[in-house]
Amino acid sequence: MTQAPTIFSLQAPKDISLNEIEAELNQIWQSYGITGEDGALPAATRATTFTLVVYEPEETQYLLASLGFYHGPIDGILGPQTDAALREAQKKYQLLETGTTTPETLTKLREEYAKRQGNGVVAQNGNGAYSFNTSSPTIADEIALRNPCRIIALCPLAGEDEGVKAQVSAYCPIQKQSSSTLVCCEYITLSGTTSALERIGGMIPALLIGGLPKFLWWKATPDPNNALFKRLSAVCNNVIVDSCNFNEPEQDLLSLQELVDNNVPLADLNWRRLSAWQELTAEAYDAPHRRAALPEIDRVMIDYEKGNPAQALLYLGWLASRLEWMPVAYQTQSDDYDIARIRFLAKDQRQIEAELAGVPVADVGDIAGDLIALRLSSTNPKADCSTLICTETGGCMRMETHGAAQTSGLFQQVGSLSEQKAEALLSQQVQRWGRENLFEDSLGIIAQILKLATKS
Repeated sequence: MTQAPTIFSLQAPKDISLNEIEAELNQIWQSYGITGEDGALPAATRATTFTLVVYEPEETQYLLASLGFYHGPIDGILGPQTDAALREAQKKYQLLETGTTTPETLTKLREEYAKRQGNGVVAQNGNGAYSFNTSSPTIADEIALRNPCRIIALCPLAGEDEGVKAQVSAYCPIQKQSSSTLVCCEYITLSGTTSALERIGGMIPALLIGGLPKFLWWKATPDPNNALFKRLSAVCNNVIVDSCNFNEPEQDLLSLQELVDNNVPLADLNWRRLSAWQELTAEAYDAPHRRAALPEIDRVMIDYEKGNPAQALLYLGWLASRLEWMPVAYQTQSDDYDIARIRFLAKDQRQIEAELAGVPVADVGDIAGDLIALRLSSTNPKADCSTLICTETGGCMRMETHGAAQTSGLFQQVGSLSEQKAEALLSQQVQRWGRENLFEDSLGIIAQILKLATKS
């Protein structure tokens, strides 16, 4: 485990008016002495690589969803669904049932969320581990180590519309190996109700550094019809989401496909988490005789941690798009396991059966819906195409009890995925931008699968 770098603060968060943001940032650097010529402080590099706009989930909805009370979109609109979820939570925790976000309710939700995370720690500023926190800029730690950048955090708040509050600050992680130079991030934090942030949406493009790449990390539910989302996605080189956090994964994946259809350049951090599985699958069929047997695959089993099927669907979409399978039927059933069965047709009209199984696990990880194991096989006993890939030996137990051990010609194990966290994946994602063909092809297959559900 690597130790987090020491953070040197050029300026702690300072409240200012919206039209003073650029002037205040310039003042920070002028007062510091950007070249460090006085010798007392190391030289600092100002944001010169890209701008990252981060749209945070609305805290109340996020907490309610994480605790199982709310099942709608994380959109910051506190309507009837949120009202009902609040009343349900207030009843369970024996609070006054108001259907509104009272201070007592928010405190209790934060406490329960912290318990669920297993750390028992309640964030002092109330944003929690999932959210942007200007007093401890964890989002930028991984990024600022490599790139001086500007981060604009948009934080929707519940309650009365009192306009938008602006803060600016600047932080520099200090590296032991390069303590002579500070690589710094500038922070601009804009907070207010969803409608207040939409009102000032026209000002945000002016805060993006001209001539440099611009990224939008949309941590809430992706909504093609959200006015602020549309405005920002139109001026950014990449829109980044993380489907492991989707509250309604199937519907939200369909929304992603709609965005792709509208030429929005998308990236999904959850897609990056599949890279080891994709690489091992490709490796399994490198040998010429194995590659020749690829068309014989007609059975696919994928186990994932119950709760979010996004990774399983993304892997299946990738596999089907590479092997040119067309989905023709889709059925689901929920019990102890969440089962989805998908039937495909290959180009030669052979039928392929796929099963996705959401498996209940006692020790739930940080990433919802992580893959556990997968098996590719054939009903042709002579075909040398069977492959079994697992996170660990125990991950294959369920498949072995279903007879997979007798048919698997090749066993591979996915190593520990240390770079699963969003911050680490984000630092990789901002090195590239534009359209991602493999991801878009996979999304296209997923959309075809999910649309079959509406017809059945």
